[in-house]
Amino acid sequence: MIFDSEVYPQDFLIDLYKKLLKPRLVEEKMLILLRQGKVSKWFSGIGQEAIAIGVTSILNEDEYILPMHRNLGVFTSRNIPLHRLFSQWQGKLKGFTKGRDRSFHFGTQEYKIIGMISHLGPQLGVANGIALAHKLQHEKKLTAVFTGEGGTSEGDFHEALNIASVWDLPVLFCIENNGYGLSTPTSEQYRCEHLADRAKGYGMEAHIVDGNNILEIHTKLSKIASDIRENPRPVLIEFKTFRMRGHEEASGTAYVPDQDLAHWRERDPIVRYEKHLLDLGVLNWDWAEHIKWEIKQEIEEHLSISSEDHLPDFSESIELNDIFKNTENQYYKISEEKKEIRFIDAISDALRLSMQKHLNLILMGQDIAEYGGVFKITKGFIEEFGKDRVRNTPICESGIIEVAAGLSIKGMKAVVEMQFADFVSSGFNPIVNYLAKSYYRWGQNADVVIRMPCGAGVGAGPFHSQSNEAWFTKVPGLKIVYPSNAQDAKGLLIAAINDPNPVLYFEHKALYRTQRQEVPLSYYETEIGKANLLRNGEKLSLISYGAALQEALKIIDEEHIDNIDVIDLRTLQPLDTQTIFASAKKTGKVIILTEDSLIGSIASEISAQISEYCFEFLDAPVLRVGSLETPIPFASILEKNYLPYQRFRQKLIELIEY
Repeated sequence: MIFDSEVYPQDFLIDLYKKLLKPRLVEEKMLILLRQGKVSKWFSGIGQEAIAIGVTSILNEDEYILPMHRNLGVFTSRNIPLHRLFSQWQGKLKGFTKGRDRSFHFGTQEYKIIGMISHLGPQLGVANGIALAHKLQHEKKLTAVFTGEGGTSEGDFHEALNIASVWDLPVLFCIENNGYGLSTPTSEQYRCEHLADRAKGYGMEAHIVDGNNILEIHTKLSKIASDIRENPRPVLIEFKTFRMRGHEEASGTAYVPDQDLAHWRERDPIVRYEKHLLDLGVLNWDWAEHIKWEIKQEIEEHLSISSEDHLPDFSESIELNDIFKNTENQYYKISEEKKEIRFIDAISDALRLSMQKHLNLILMGQDIAEYGGVFKITKGFIEEFGKDRVRNTPICESGIIEVAAGLSIKGMKAVVEMQFADFVSSGFNPIVNYLAKSYYRWGQNADVVIRMPCGAGVGAGPFHSQSNEAWFTKVPGLKIVYPSNAQDAKGLLIAAINDPNPVLYFEHKALYRTQRQEVPLSYYETEIGKANLLRNGEKLSLISYGAALQEALKIIDEEHIDNIDVIDLRTLQPLDTQTIFASAKKTGKVIILTEDSLIGSIASEISAQISEYCFEFLDAPVLRVGSLETPIPFASILEKNYLPYQRFRQKLIELIEY
């Protein structure tokens, strides 16, 4: 143990002792409640308390910390009232998630704690986003984030370290190496001697710390934290420790050799520290017992408070209304002055105007800075807005989406460009499990737009041509927009950036330089969630979106088909069923065209809803037309016949004649 009376006054040492004891005693009580069936699951951090307490103790109260499920000490050290934690663990209303999530799967802006999700890796990238916001706002602050040794095998870990290193982000990456990933020992998880050695590959500073020695943790990390605040950079800390109980209580510890348990039992961080204080004369047994009694009394008092709390009542309207943060469409005066521009120019104009309006808006993507992006949409932006706001990224889609989430937590906005929509598969997890669920789970919105250059017809083959909107339309918490023309491309992107919720903005590459339109020069929004009735008629209803809508218009003009409703969906989620149903009831015949293949497509969903809610008004089966159920081929003759347009022409005529 390290002790210096000038560095560690007695009051500080006793306070540290109390902070170490509190999570241990809370856990012991929780284990009793678990056996009584009052808590459904518990992930024990017994034996690892010194790490959570030590790291939290070196942070300022306004610095964010992102813990894992064994870091109860983070929550108790930030002085969250215990009754709120007890309510959280029992799924009650006064917890942090209104019963919608369990254990430490929550965050709280009040206490600057951002909790984990079960997919362990994303929080590492989120910490990068928070740290980037600190750096851009010229705040001398750091962010601390936890992971276990098992989590270091995930790609998110490596992406996060790489991004943090390249951007010199003030992040303290904390690895709790407790020997096992559930039951898998470290010998089966990695081959390097120490996980801290991995930092070398990223040009990062790293340290190995005894995770069961509270004073060593505080001494070393205090100096490191102070230096990071003055000289922003990431630092990797590997804490050598052990968990004395199972991964979760149902797992047990039968896979751990008895001698290992005995070894680490002797190194219990609380027993060691208590003995140190007793040897120094700073503490005596009576005082120690009194401190424990006080904490136990606090626990019982707060359990009594939480017992008065209620389980949530189910309300369908409340559940649905809590998916998105409320937003009102902004209605700006649209200038009468217009200019004919291309679809691609409309997107660029929307980004430029939004960057001018929102000084907290950050653009991120591969090659978007000096190069201007592969489609040159952000060409010239770096000269106007600078490299801090127009940021080239490494090739790590997952890590950058997580950075965007972190920026939002810190009150900033982010637009992330997928170089091609196909590449979003590498960032799928943080979109559907982090961005989409955060507001519903604990009220934290994700002010993030992901631009998705998509679509076939340009000879780009299977990996640069997909219409993959259906991957996301079924995920609650995401908004999906898909414009078909330049005017909507501009208005919808501005609306998406103004929207405080996560929006996936699909932009069809085949429209970039082929679709031109008179577009207002001013800053304006196109309402998200509202379809556009382009043509009005009674013969049938044609429903489509994106490039497919433009192809459909060509075909109906070539076939001289008039007196039909043509609906441009514009937004796929939320879906404007009111406009769709009104048209279907009026015409009695519906054909839906999508460039996507049909199985699981938005066209299939719309067809099902029309059949369910408009059946008695229909005069013919609802027809769906989509691309072939194959990957997208490269050769032009194959791609032309893969796409649905000749089949659509035939089906359209069949429906008219039905």
